[in-house]
Amino acid sequence: MTLFRVDANNPFKGPHQQSKAFEHGASLSRAKAAMIMVHGRGATAKGMFPLADAFAQPDFHYVAPQAENRTWYPYSFLEPKEKNQPGISSGLQLLHDQLESVVQAGIPKEKIILLGFSQGACLATEFAARHPQKLGGIVAFSGGLIGPQIDETNYTGSLDQSPVFMGCSDYDPHIPQERVDETEAVFKRLNAAVNKQIYKGMGHTINKEEIKEVRAIMADLLKN
Repeated sequence: MTLFRVDANNPFKGPHQQSKAFEHGASLSRAKAAMIMVHGRGATAKGMFPLADAFAQPDFHYVAPQAENRTWYPYSFLEPKEKNQPGISSGLQLLHDQLESVVQAGIPKEKIILLGFSQGACLATEFAARHPQKLGGIVAFSGGLIGPQIDETNYTGSLDQSPVFMGCSDYDPHIPQERVDETEAVFKRLNAAVNKQIYKGMGHTINKEEIKEVRAIMADLLKN
């Protein structure tokens, strides 16, 4: 199966194209870097902003798009991709458009972090792997690449040593550790600088250590 990739001359139209995006933190005109935050199933965009506050980086602009009906795609990320269309492609198009919008506002891609939790992490990793480019960072809290199996030959290009942080529990009811490991392998092959951490007994959540890891990526971006 050929994977959908965003085509600037033929944008995908689907359920998320009319979605709102919410902003937080420093204004785009003042910010030195930005983060696109992708929420999980059943959640809200604004629900990501307490996490932004926990990062304690006042020079960051945060933007969080809202999925239609609070869900990026209807079934488990381990189901065949066809079952989760058009949600996946619509979500990937939305992330592309959001990224380009921040760039057009004056923040280069090298200063933009793409972060997701759970279903949002799956969408974020899928976007980054299908559209490899130099980013400020990619963060997957409890998520991984989408589909029943991973075919590494589907993902080509270079992330040019973009920092990638992946954090997950050793047992997560939604995210098998094997899929996190497979996703790590794809990102390494795409020339990313991957930091994967598996936390014993954490469950499907985000812990303080993960927040510290991401805060370090953010601080590094502001140094350069």
